[in-house]
Amino acid sequence: MTIQQATNHKSAPEPAIDARVTIGHTHLKVSNLQRSIDFYGAVLGLEVMQRHGDDVAFLSAGGYHHHIALNTWQSKGGAAPPPGTTGLFHVALLYPDRAALADALRRLVRAGVPLDGASDHGVSQALYLSDPDGNGIELYWDRPEPDWPRGASGELAMHTRPLDVDALLNHQKD
Repeated sequence: MTIQQATNHKSAPEPAIDARVTIGHTHLKVSNLQRSIDFYGAVLGLEVMQRHGDDVAFLSAGGYHHHIALNTWQSKGGAAPPPGTTGLFHVALLYPDRAALADALRRLVRAGVPLDGASDHGVSQALYLSDPDGNGIELYWDRPEPDWPRGASGELAMHTRPLDVDALLNHQKD
């Protein structure tokens, strides 16, 4: 069966994907590998696990083989895509708790990296910024699931409200 035939085939809906499936890594095209390594390493705190010259590097948190890969194979010296084009909106890095997100915010402040936004989504608190190539980045932590906002029928009721960045900046480990 071709993909087109499968798309047109009317049958019972497929079951949801296995809940254990996760997004393993993101691979970004960058214009300057060292500049991007400096940002993702020194600013965000990821560790370079492997590097191949000026072509590609693999970075991670906690010793995993890689969460983010950076390459210049088709983009060395290139420009960011112009606004209004399709593509990746952002890469999201999930922090284990609010204190870890506060630590990340303090790293950004020390490095002079501006925020593009900061939001409370009810289920999470998030910081938004751009890497040196204009790729969007979200740094966030999830509230415990019992604390997620729910509607009258129990449905998830996420929202976007301003995040008190000063309160986050002053948050210390519990």
